[in-house]
Amino acid sequence: MRSPQEAGAYLRKLRAILRYVGSCDGNMDQGSMRADVNVSVRKAGAEFGTRTETKNVNSVRFVMAAIEGEARRQVDVIEAGGTIVQETRLYDPDRNETRSMRSKEDAHDYRYFPDPDLLPLELDDAFLADCAASLPELPDAKRHRYESELGISAYNAGVITAEVEIARWFEEVLAHGAKPVPAANWLTSELFGALNRLGKDIGESPVSARQAAELLSLVADGTLSGTLSKQVFEIMLETGDDPSKIVEERGLKQTSDTGAIEAEIAKVMEANADKVAEYRSGKDKLFGFFVGQTMKAMAGKANPAVVNELLKKALDG
Repeated sequence: MRSPQEAGAYLRKLRAILRYVGSCDGNMDQGSMRADVNVSVRKAGAEFGTRTETKNVNSVRFVMAAIEGEARRQVDVIEAGGTIVQETRLYDPDRNETRSMRSKEDAHDYRYFPDPDLLPLELDDAFLADCAASLPELPDAKRHRYESELGISAYNAGVITAEVEIARWFEEVLAHGAKPVPAANWLTSELFGALNRLGKDIGESPVSARQAAELLSLVADGTLSGTLSKQVFEIMLETGDDPSKIVEERGLKQTSDTGAIEAEIAKVMEANADKVAEYRSGKDKLFGFFVGQTMKAMAGKANPAVVNELLKKALDG
């Protein structure tokens, strides 16, 4: 590896795989997983330099910082005419620097020798095949399936599959009947935005996967507009109530009542006669203004598709 970014990407991917297969929870700050970071520098075209080993680094961010800091230290030593010593170092995140712990000059310092008490371990092909067959779907395969089979964007598929808990939550949403693309869009924008604001992770979400699927179905069947769904979602975050209960109790259902919508359109046009004249003289961009005013007049409860259709008819009539 040639950069802190490469090392960070490798470690994140390794951590994700270990969590997918269930071998550990990957919580580096709690000691479930740590990284020993070997760093050496050299001039372009030269032989590899002497490496140092920074032990027990406990986050991906600290691994990247330790590599950058240690590489910079080694460059400074060499350019000052010094020599890099093969040694074990530790990383101090408070001072963002590595410090020497002990030197390791030869291979025997690393205990490189065979253990006579360990018997040879032979794994036959059948055993390896069973192991491979028992593996769950790994993040790269899951991401590819989300893109190729479910039609989810590459960005959303990457975000959702980055952590096994997120992928499992998303698949539970799909199991409750949500459509993949709108579910992925909602998860990566609305839910993640709310969780970030609340300082929670997916496992602490105040809204369950079942409730999320129910909210998305209310949007899909026209009960809620996009604007109303955001209002309902905020209430769900606060109360934990199901979206259908919130819609019923608070009268937040979207309306497609053409009579009520036409009445509000007439009022908007009457109040903005000058803009109606401008629109009819060729300023088509004002159409968005009329849509906004109509939706505002109906407190966001009007069906946007019906509003657009009726407005077009009224303005062009």
